[in-house]
This record gives sequence, C-alpha cells and structure tokens, in this order.
Amino acid sequence: MDILHVATELAPFVKVGGLADVVAALTKHLKIQGHKVTLVLPRFPALEQGGLLLARRLSPLVFSHAGRRHEVSLFDSKLASGVELIAIDLPGAFDRPGVYGEQGADYPDNAERFALFCRAVAEVVRQRAATVPFSVVHAHDWPSALSLYFLKKLMPQCPGLVLGLHNVAYQGIVPRERLPAMGISWEDFHMEGVEFFGQVNALKAGILSADALTTVSETYAREIQTPEHGHRLEGLLRARSASLTGIVNGVDASVWNPTTDPALAGRYDVEDITNKARCKGALLAELGFELGSGRPLAVFVGRLTHQKGVDLLLAALPRLLAADIQIAIAGDGDPALVEALQTAASKNKEQVAFRQAASEPLVHRFFAGADLVLVPSRYEPCGLVQLYAQRYGALPVAHEVGGLRDTILDCDAALETGTGFLFEEPSALGLAGAVQRARAAYDSPRWRGLVRRVMRLDRGWERPTRRYEFVYRQVIG
Repeated sequence: MDILHVATELAPFVKVGGLADVVAALTKHLKIQGHKVTLVLPRFPALEQGGLLLARRLSPLVFSHAGRRHEVSLFDSKLASGVELIAIDLPGAFDRPGVYGEQGADYPDNAERFALFCRAVAEVVRQRAATVPFSVVHAHDWPSALSLYFLKKLMPQCPGLVLGLHNVAYQGIVPRERLPAMGISWEDFHMEGVEFFGQVNALKAGILSADALTTVSETYAREIQTPEHGHRLEGLLRARSASLTGIVNGVDASVWNPTTDPALAGRYDVEDITNKARCKGALLAELGFELGSGRPLAVFVGRLTHQKGVDLLLAALPRLLAADIQIAIAGDGDPALVEALQTAASKNKEQVAFRQAASEPLVHRFFAGADLVLVPSRYEPCGLVQLYAQRYGALPVAHEVGGLRDTILDCDAALETGTGFLFEEPSALGLAGAVQRARAAYDSPRWRGLVRRVMRLDRGWERPTRRYEFVYRQVIG
C-alpha cells in the first residue's frame, strides 16, 4: 500500500505529547512491513533545528482557500526510518516557537492555520492522484482532521480515508463566524455537518468524512461513546461505531530499551536487572536525594494538567510521604500546578523533586531509576507512560480507565499475577491506597520477580501495525 499520514507532531523533532511518539513509530513499522509510507506535516522550525535536512521542491503548490490564492513551497526529506517526509511551508502560520501555543495558552488563530495546512495537504493528495495515487490517507486528531473534509470536497474518487482519534477532548471548536476563514462552506453548517451546538467543530468534520476511525485502545473506543468521555460527540461516535477500531499503542524498542539506551548510567535487561539499581542510584544523586535509604522511588512524567490527575497527586502527597517513599516529577503545563509542585518540592527536599523542563534523556533516566510510575489520569485514551514504565522494569500505579485498563493487570495480594496497581475512583484516596499497596509489594521478596514479569511483556509495535494494516485494507475495499 501507498500510505500518507497527516500529523502535526513527530518525535523527536516536534513533540508536545504522545502523538509525536506514535506517529514516528507507526509510520516506521508500516515501512518495515514493506509499505510505501509518506508523512506530511507543517514545516516547523524545529525540524531543521533538530538536524533534519529539507530540500525545497522547484514547483510551488498553488491552490485556492478561504477566497484567496495560495502559493506555498513543499520541502522533501527522508527520516532515518526510511519514511518519506513532506514539510509544507506556510509562512506566518507555523514559523513560531510553539506547535499549538505558548506558555499554556493556545494561539488564537489555530483553527485557521490548521485548516490552511489541511487544505494544502488535500491539494498534495489531489495532484499526486494524477500520477501515483495514495492508497490511504490517515489523519491524526483535530488539527489534521479537515484534510479528510477537503479531500471529500475535491476528489470524486478519494483514497481510503482514516481518522485517528488520540484524544477526543480536543476538537478544534470555534465560533461560527470563523467558518469562512477556515475555508468551510456555509452549506455544511448544519447538524449533519460541521455545526456543533452553534459552533464549528473541526474534529466532527473529520469524523463525518472518514471511511474508518481508529482510536488508541479498545476501552477508550467504548468510553468515547458515552457522555462521560465522549465530550458531546458520543452520539455521532455511537452512530459510527461499526467503523471505529481501538488499537493499543506500542513501544518502539529502538528508542525505549534499557538494553541499549545511551541515556542510562548502566544498561540492563530482563535476564540481568542488576544495573537497574545503578540507574536508580545515579538518578537519586542527580535529583539531590539521599542515597541508600532503601525507599522506593515513585515518578510522574507527563503534562501537568487536570486530565493527568496532577491535582490528585498533590492532594495525596502527605499520605505518599508518610508511606516513606521518594517522589520525582517531570513535566510542564498549567502554571498553577507548576507553582504548587515547586512549593511541594521546596518544602520536602528529602522526598520530593520537580523538574519542569525535563530533557528527553532525563525522562529516560526517570523510567530506568523508578520503582513505581504514577499515572493518576482522570481519563487516558491509551497512555504511553505505563508502557515505558513496564519496559524499564517500573511498576505503574494507575487509574483504571481507558488504555490503562487495557495494558495493566492489577496485582493480587500474593503478587502471583498482575503487572501494576490499579485504583477505581479518580481521587487522592484512591491513588494513595494503590501506592500503599505498591509500597508493601516493594518490601516483598517477590518484587524482583514482579519487575521481570513486566519487562517480559510484549509491548512492541508489530501487533498494532498488523491491526492498522487490516483497517487500511478495509477502507481500500
């Protein structure tokens, strides 16, 4: 198959969240399976700043959008994975420091800038159809969703259209007055179209246009069809349930692998985990913690938002400290949560450390040095943190929801079964209770066996890739 992926993030160059890791890994593994794979995204400054070489095409891309004629440049490159890359140069729209915004605030023109990107993508696909057409176009999340809408408008014979739903809480909703600037026809502003409670919804446009929908876990596929997690799209998603497939993300072993990871103080594998203790000691020293205390180290890695349950972690902190554990937190996000974590770390220097601007190597060291990884998310479509934790021999402590439920089996009291510690209610008490169970397990002689058990889990991309191939073959027909 000749597959085009449309995205706005790509690890390690342009990364806000897990989407960047998924896009990089999925396209790579489709390429490994023998498909021709192309990835298109805006020409962010970070691409070339990260060392990627881009070659400008001689012929510009010319198209009309929102009542204006646009002439933009296309840049080509090839990733180390062999995936072809097209970067669309849209001056003024994407030559900014942030991807979606800065300092916790979205750019006010996000709807228009991503709509312009999507229209340009549609033009790339339309022009390519005259020579060697794409078999499938797979767009990711709301910033790319309108590419499917524009393709339906432009091409009587479209490739197979797939929309990946990584987090339906983000939908690209704006006032109806901005519809013309997004290049969307007023004819489509109705309940069966892009209209959404009197506003415009970019994600809804993509859902309606796609031949198939994917999301990142089977449980999340069910959850988004309910009022609790559907964010007012549950009715439409129920109507399209026959076209919706949940596929759990994988872990790219070439990036996340304690056997080969260059960021670690010592490398280890499931057969010999001795150096995991060395990694923990090095991380404790890096964080300024006491060495040799015998305490378990629990870490949190992720965006500091309400969704990720950071406020629950803060509320549970007194109980966690009383359980005699050390806690390290890495992430950025809500300024109020950042300030609260800074305060907690300054007041409890022997047991709490906070790193706001954590580098990618430091994040790898967090997982390698951790005994426990805290994932108190209120909802989690899939989650990569718990998968990385298990890969590095750390036990996840997580809210039983979404992909966390699909990838973690709660440990029994005897530690004979299980791959982590789950709690049912998203509350500080629920989190503290699960951590206390994990704390008791840490002191058990069966702990090392539990670490080896989670490291043996098959979390690779091979199985998810095969499932995506099946979806693509269905939409091709």
